[in-house]
Amino acid sequence: MNPSRPPRALAGNLAVIALLLVAAGLLLRLHMGEDWWLAAPLPARRTGALAALCAYLAWCLALWWRARPRRDEADSDGEPPLLVVWASQTGFARQLAERSAQSLREGGCKVRLRALDEVDAALLAATRKALFVASTTGEGDPPDHALAFLGRVMKQPAALPHLQYAVLALGDRSYDHYCAFGHQFNDWLRQHGAQPLFDTIEVDNADPAALRHWQQLLGQLGDGTAQADWSAPDYQHWRLCDRKLLNPGSVGGPVFHLHLQPADGPLPQWQAGDIAEIGPRHAPATVEQWMRRHGVDTRTTLADGRALRDLLARSQLPDNLDTSDPAALAASLQPLPHREYSIASLPAEGGLQLLLRRQAHADGTPGLASGWLCDHAAIGARIDLRLRENSNFHPPAGDAPLLLIGNGTGIAGLRAHLRARIDAGARRNWLLFGERSHAHDFHFGDELRQWQRDGWIERLDTVFSRDGQAHRYVQDALAAHADELRQWVEGGATVLVCGSLQGMAPAVDAVIAQALGSERKEQLTLERRYRRDVY
Repeated sequence: MNPSRPPRALAGNLAVIALLLVAAGLLLRLHMGEDWWLAAPLPARRTGALAALCAYLAWCLALWWRARPRRDEADSDGEPPLLVVWASQTGFARQLAERSAQSLREGGCKVRLRALDEVDAALLAATRKALFVASTTGEGDPPDHALAFLGRVMKQPAALPHLQYAVLALGDRSYDHYCAFGHQFNDWLRQHGAQPLFDTIEVDNADPAALRHWQQLLGQLGDGTAQADWSAPDYQHWRLCDRKLLNPGSVGGPVFHLHLQPADGPLPQWQAGDIAEIGPRHAPATVEQWMRRHGVDTRTTLADGRALRDLLARSQLPDNLDTSDPAALAASLQPLPHREYSIASLPAEGGLQLLLRRQAHADGTPGLASGWLCDHAAIGARIDLRLRENSNFHPPAGDAPLLLIGNGTGIAGLRAHLRARIDAGARRNWLLFGERSHAHDFHFGDELRQWQRDGWIERLDTVFSRDGQAHRYVQDALAAHADELRQWVEGGATVLVCGSLQGMAPAVDAVIAQALGSERKEQLTLERRYRRDVY
């Protein structure tokens, strides 16, 4: 029984049971009549018949119990639960789906977890947000249990314009059809009107970096509470060389430009579009307050010589743990979850540059990672950092036209792309950037204007929402330049979008679909000429 079936299915089952009970009663009366020519059933047969009836009732009850609305699926506020679906051959996709569901629940989401063969078109139509963890087996085949969905649902017409979704595609890059089923499923959702929350994430042989990225995006769907990394962090040691506030006087949150260098060894290599994962730390005052509140000496050291306060700074601070044994306390600590930031520079520039906005909680206190990087880490301090390849957002090959669209600190990733284009000698670049005010929030503005004067940026369109311009947001300016957008796309342009997942990215996506047509937009996606790095 599928959980998405309407209540009348339950009523129908109850009616069938009632009819069977009536029939059983009538037959029993035949046995009880004096004129009935057969002998009365033996007691053993009566017992067997009763057992069979009880077994049938138990089976019906089990079906009802399986299909009942679960406690975390209640629609008390009218919002359907977030649907998490897995398609697994070996069990790994199911494990990841269960982890994802648990993370979302801890983030305050109502979640419905299902195998793909338990999903039908009615459930998809009734869902507003869904996550799919889909593995590929053999040479591009779906898992065995997914075949029922392919035959029952994917071959039928469906309208899913209200569904927002994301796909985690599992595969093995050594096969020719890498992550084929995940991409097939993503294409089917798009073709039936569903809108992606973010681009499909490919996972090559349980790649921990890709899974960390998926987990980071999960946090944006809940209340923002970050969960501990599923894989143990393996950071390299970097040093904070410089930090500068870029927007003093802005009505928005403070934005800082950071410059980092490896603490030891040469500068590693990365490409435009790659990500820096930062291991944050608590402020020293926060750690000291926690230690005093729990009666722990702030000078405590462990047997290996490490200071307990340093370990606490990199860990989630527990509320209910025995603090009398420092070694046991240290062994029980969970590391803080990482934070991701687009890299604004290339290795050829001599260092790693970041651009980040200091986030603030409701009470005004700074966010954990941004507070650490913007306020608490001293110049020269050790920064835990690891690089993550983000191949989906790497530069396009050759010197074909490139349209870059972004807002806020999303300019960081776009600046790296422009730097890469300059190094490659490619001049057909169009940058469309939005922020609050020109006077305070035009990040890298002097450099961008110089690149425009030097002919490296063919078009530079800026939109500042607080300055009273004709166009308030990036999507408004893009809509006004729809003719130019079509010309650039027909001329072979790739479109890269970097910035906020909420607001800007879906609005820009809608403008592109309207300007080019949904089919053309989807074709661009399949050709990898429309890519996004949104957060």
